[in-house]
Amino acid sequence: MEKFKYKAKDKSGKTTEGLVEASNISQAAKILRERGLLIVTLNKKGENLILQVKKSLGRVTVQDKVNFTRQLATMINAGLTITEALSILELQTSPALNRLISDVLREVESGVTFAEALEKHGTVFDQIYIALIRSGETAGVLDKILSRLADNLEKQAEFRRKIKGAMVYPIIVIGGMIAVMVVMIIFVIPKLTTIYEEFQADLPNSTKLLIALSKFATHYWWLAIALIGGLVFLGRFLSKNPLFRRQFDEFLFKFPIIGKLRKSMILTEFTRTLGLLVGSGILIVEAIEVTTKSLNSPNYEEKMKEVSKEVEKGLPLATALAKTEIFPPLLPQMVAVGEETGKLDELLGKVSTYFEQETDNAVKGLTTAIEPLIMVVLGVGVGFLMLAIIMPIYNLTSKF
Repeated sequence: MEKFKYKAKDKSGKTTEGLVEASNISQAAKILRERGLLIVTLNKKGENLILQVKKSLGRVTVQDKVNFTRQLATMINAGLTITEALSILELQTSPALNRLISDVLREVESGVTFAEALEKHGTVFDQIYIALIRSGETAGVLDKILSRLADNLEKQAEFRRKIKGAMVYPIIVIGGMIAVMVVMIIFVIPKLTTIYEEFQADLPNSTKLLIALSKFATHYWWLAIALIGGLVFLGRFLSKNPLFRRQFDEFLFKFPIIGKLRKSMILTEFTRTLGLLVGSGILIVEAIEVTTKSLNSPNYEEKMKEVSKEVEKGLPLATALAKTEIFPPLLPQMVAVGEETGKLDELLGKVSTYFEQETDNAVKGLTTAIEPLIMVVLGVGVGFLMLAIIMPIYNLTSKF
């Protein structure tokens, strides 16, 4: 048995502190809940501050969420109640998810629904997840909804891994170039400058430019940091401005290759999510509204709000999508077939697979275009360094 130090509030709201003995932190939390206490903090006695900070900063990963959803579906399908399933998962998960499950379990035991308990952790569980859980609880098919959710989360994670994996090579090369330039400017150029000044060498303009950059970086580094900080602050400020976000969104769509890639990614997420919501029994208008909030594109969000209003008036979804002129003709056509056959969720799933393939092709096109561009930039960079550093040294040695 180990001792755990806790800080909690009783039913009257009074804060109490003390020690509780338990075999692990999950059992300690359970004991405190049985006493009717609301846990504020709970740590092993003697646990150092650094470890506590690490735990508090623990982040729930996508894989954590997938495992949680899949295991919960299996347990509920096996006949366990939601509280029993959460109690078991509380003992088997990562520290960050462990605390979250403890909070959710406490809320469910107090009488709120599972969806309402998850809603208080909106940074981990998005509106789509919560809407599906609420639908599953209402229809009494929570295990099936959780299984679909786990499948969908795995597809999303795999899709994003493909996108990130394709960008690893360009990022490494560009990062390496920047690192070399920084080392040259901060450490190499100042030493060479001393030699050039000592021998009063006649320097080309490229070398003078590098020396000027080096002096600025070594003497006014604080100004460079301030400029970077200012740009970051400006970027965050502008990202909250609706007009700027819309215009930047339009610019990205018009950008060669990147625009096509972004559009394919949005359409993939849109069709997959809408199909999942519709297939789970959520009303089409509510499904559209929930999906719209996950698009991360002001232009598509604006058009989907128009679609939602049209559907609410009684217009078929396919007709409303066709009127926006922002979606490719394939989507309204497939949606029309789905509405006529009553298999809208299946048709949206097939369209999602098609757009995912389009995204893969766009990613391959982007990497194909980037690779020769990187080689050109590397060649220009190496040539510039040769001209700026090697040539003055060669001129100096030729004088002797």
